[in-house]
Amino acid sequence: MAEWMSALSPEASVLLSLAVILLLGFLSTRLTKRLGLPYVSGYIVSGILIGPHILGVIPQHVVDRMSFVSDVALAFIAFGVGRFFKKETLRATGTSVILVTVLEALLAGGLVTAAMMGIFRLDWHLSLLLGAIATATAPASTMMTINQYKAKGEFVDVLLQVVALDDVVCLLVFSLASAWVGAGEGGGATFSGLALPILYNLGAMGLGALFGLLLGRMLPPSRTRDNRLIIAIAMLLGLSGICAAFDVSPLLSCMVFGAVFINSTGDKKLFKQLNRFTPPVMILFFVVSGMKLNISMLSVFGLVGVGYFLVRILGKYLGAWLGCVLTRLPVKTRRYLGAALVPQAGVAIGLAYLAERILPPEIGSLLVTIILASSVLYELIGPACAKMALFRAGAIRREDMSSPQPRPEPLETPPLPPDEEEPPENEQ
Repeated sequence: MAEWMSALSPEASVLLSLAVILLLGFLSTRLTKRLGLPYVSGYIVSGILIGPHILGVIPQHVVDRMSFVSDVALAFIAFGVGRFFKKETLRATGTSVILVTVLEALLAGGLVTAAMMGIFRLDWHLSLLLGAIATATAPASTMMTINQYKAKGEFVDVLLQVVALDDVVCLLVFSLASAWVGAGEGGGATFSGLALPILYNLGAMGLGALFGLLLGRMLPPSRTRDNRLIIAIAMLLGLSGICAAFDVSPLLSCMVFGAVFINSTGDKKLFKQLNRFTPPVMILFFVVSGMKLNISMLSVFGLVGVGYFLVRILGKYLGAWLGCVLTRLPVKTRRYLGAALVPQAGVAIGLAYLAERILPPEIGSLLVTIILASSVLYELIGPACAKMALFRAGAIRREDMSSPQPRPEPLETPPLPPDEEEPPENEQ
């Protein structure tokens, strides 16, 4: 079905594809709303259907040109997550969130590694890298679900901090695991292989902190809404571009960017302004993610893939429960935090392709297949699991579960109090 679009000029095919993606993403929310499902599930299913692997409405060459969408979307998501790292919130949670994050990430990774070696008798290199990748969690699906159902409260604060810190743990674990595997393959553990990925991410986080301070200085109260939005988006895109130049995920740097900005200025209005800009970006991100996932991979998923899928969920749940018990977090947080950590996609897929390079071809191909195919399942059931966890934990009101919602917004911001009204349009 993509022949007609392939015959068009590159510009026309991309523009028409964007129109189809946005329109279909909007229409999918009409169905998911009636079925009581999170919007994210509808976006991903829509992408799978119109992608090059099923109906082929959008050709592969157009999908390949949209790789930048994920970096842009993750930048906005991470910046919004940074808002939840306010000093008051961090004082309230203390070190509990760090302990919970370390336990849920490492227990998931350890169980996956042990299961792959002990039960499925896989090569230890492959098992170790699968375990390292299993520590990752996808923040985008969780954020969209929280926003759709207007979830609030202590459970949401803990969940968002865990999801954000989860990727820090994942990147550190993967760097160490890949260096060890590289040494086992005969190359020896080198400084560049072990330390450079960590140093790049630390440098990106430092740059994000600098951007947060600069943005606070560039947005005085007299700045107009339009100019505030222009400056903030320009800095977010610039930071993402710098990260892309060094092959670093923008998640950590943009999260620090948002955290430093909110703590240095206390300005909540900017996050509300960004909410009004980003819904189309979020739809593009999830629909394009669906188009990239080849559903036919499930046919070769096999017992190993099913084992990875189930053991990772078990590890996340047990690790989160144990961490909550040790830190004496509320009972509802203990019971349901693990269920909200099921989604896994962007970061895991990127790490899978990095791992493929250091493994023999046939083993590397198996690793990528397992991660990509499991991502299809995780992203389909993950939002529903997050919705259930948020409701059971009391973060979603019963009336918000069934009442029609307005257009989806990626980052939910509570209404501003009267003393935080936005500056008038005619100010400079």
